[in-house]
Amino acid sequence: MSSLIEELHRREAAVREEAAGLRREIDVLNERLAQAEELLVRLEITRETVAEILGEAGADHMEAPSVTVPVRVEDAEPVSVESAPASPIGVLTVPPWRPGIAVAVLPRAYQDLVEVLVDAGHPLRADQVAAAAGLSTDKSKVEGLRTKLKRLVDRGWLTEEGPSRFTAAGRKDAAESSRRQREQGSSL
Repeated sequence: MSSLIEELHRREAAVREEAAGLRREIDVLNERLAQAEELLVRLEITRETVAEILGEAGADHMEAPSVTVPVRVEDAEPVSVESAPASPIGVLTVPPWRPGIAVAVLPRAYQDLVEVLVDAGHPLRADQVAAAAGLSTDKSKVEGLRTKLKRLVDRGWLTEEGPSRFTAAGRKDAAESSRRQREQGSSL
């Protein structure tokens, strides 16, 4: 009988050792999985950003007509800025903010983000902005949105209050003006 109990102990120890080895393998695989998922998110964001840049600049640049964008600078007459067809590489789609410039000069997607933050009246995180704008709240999409918000902060359209809390303080007049212009254009 003692030999049977010894055999059970031996088998139990072997299975414990095998289970420990499998746990180590799982840990290694979990680490590799986390790295692969992180890389995947970064690649998705990069692809989306490139598609956005190319889409905003126009897929058919050589045949695109010139566009005149009205820009109003404080204490100056209204002026027009000509935007000629060009390669999307190096295109500045979000101009720096300055007094008197309207939100209408921003690409539509950026106008929407500024308006969401103006309407909120308080700082929002990127996922809250996505939800308020009716955009996807998937992690990769929110990271792409965070990139846009950071770009708007860098160019002076938004401010960042604390880590990743965005607000449109001081830009309400420009966003309201842009919204009124769009509403008047749609009612004509």
